[in-house]
Amino acid sequence: MRIVLMGPPGAGKGTQAAAISGSLGIPHISTGEIFRKNVGEGTELGKEAQKYMEKGEYVPDSVTNAMVKDRLAQPDAANGFLLDGYPRTAEQVQELNTMLAETGLKLDKCVEITADTDEVVQRLLKRAELEGRPDDTEEVIRRRMEVYAEQTAPLTAMYAEQGILVQVDGMGGVEEVTERLLAALR
Repeated sequence: MRIVLMGPPGAGKGTQAAAISGSLGIPHISTGEIFRKNVGEGTELGKEAQKYMEKGEYVPDSVTNAMVKDRLAQPDAANGFLLDGYPRTAEQVQELNTMLAETGLKLDKCVEITADTDEVVQRLLKRAELEGRPDDTEEVIRRRMEVYAEQTAPLTAMYAEQGILVQVDGMGGVEEVTERLLAALR
């Protein structure tokens, strides 16, 4: 299966991505990891991305798309993948569709983990306290949730139009949410 995973900060994407990829036997591909790997290995794309990252700027789509395309061409992604953190813009949705179409493939599902904002805020405040993240205040967390909603709404609408969007409630125990996700993917 070729899956895109979306969800607000604190919805448990990382935890669930690991469970889904393990259960389905497909790689969990995180754009953050792709960036770190390319930068760490000193690839041309990594050097280009690092210029932006060092300034605290977004890495341009051209660089991000090229890194994702390269990663999806790796042998372990031949039978499917779970993309986490990409696409983030309507342009990236189109680019991903084009990349896959070039090899005769398409996405099977876009899974959005949904979560109650107030519960997620409390979850993230607790994590901030445990991990010593003083910058993660309630105001900052709520703003991140707003930004997620603003930026993601157009993407989920595009995937809904394509008939591949599945929304799954991310509240509850980890195993319970994993079961709901796997059932939605079947």
